[in-house]
Amino acid sequence: MVTRTVWVAAAATIIVIIIVASTYYFCNYAAPSPAYSQLLTPTDQADLNWAGYSVASNFSDPKPVVTGVTGSWVVPQVEISQNDTFSAVWIGIGGTFGHTLIQTGTEQDCVNGTLYYSAWYELLPDYSNTITTIEVSPGDTISASIDLVNSAENLWAVYISDVSTGQSFNQTFPYGSSRLSAEWVVERPDVDNKLSQIANFGSVTLSNCKARINNELKAFGYFPSIRIFMYNMRGTRLADVSNYSSNGSSFTVEYLTSQ
Repeated sequence: MVTRTVWVAAAATIIVIIIVASTYYFCNYAAPSPAYSQLLTPTDQADLNWAGYSVASNFSDPKPVVTGVTGSWVVPQVEISQNDTFSAVWIGIGGTFGHTLIQTGTEQDCVNGTLYYSAWYELLPDYSNTITTIEVSPGDTISASIDLVNSAENLWAVYISDVSTGQSFNQTFPYGSSRLSAEWVVERPDVDNKLSQIANFGSVTLSNCKARINNELKAFGYFPSIRIFMYNMRGTRLADVSNYSSNGSSFTVEYLTSQ
């Protein structure tokens, strides 16, 4: 939901994995973006905030050609915890390279022993905005999209709907996105400028995950991608991420631990 924290102090074993995977990835996807017609193997990466997937035209020399993203999920029921815990599920554009992330999603938190659920959107570097016209409950089906509707004026349409209740939000914003990547993420956000403790969300399956790259709208598995696992500073994996489905359009994030 807020500026991503890049993990620079990963455990040595994780660094080795990333280096080996990145070498393989760059050797295979350094060329300019072709018209991808088959599912591609993602590269694994560690992060302090995120668990999910990111796609781009390629990751060695990304082009500003990402103009749309879609995704759906069921709002998870989080567990009541002794400490304050937080989680967010979202789709976005521009978060992997630089700091121009436009995103929308849901938040699932436990604060002072009370559970809170909400829908929101955010255009970095601004803070997130709660969408008051949508009441979110665990078990609700959410559908969301972000699309560039006027490239000359940098106008983006942000849409999110609670399919279960029929409530929705649809608004257009001027925003200078990098247009370099698209994301589908479960996050432990920064709260009061500090990395929060992840809420126990069980598992979340994100489906209908598509991106528009070079004017091609396809399931994310058909584009160069990185699979992002959430770790803490001690090298403990906090959330697991499955491989994508056979059609390349869905995956599951599973809570492991908050410690």
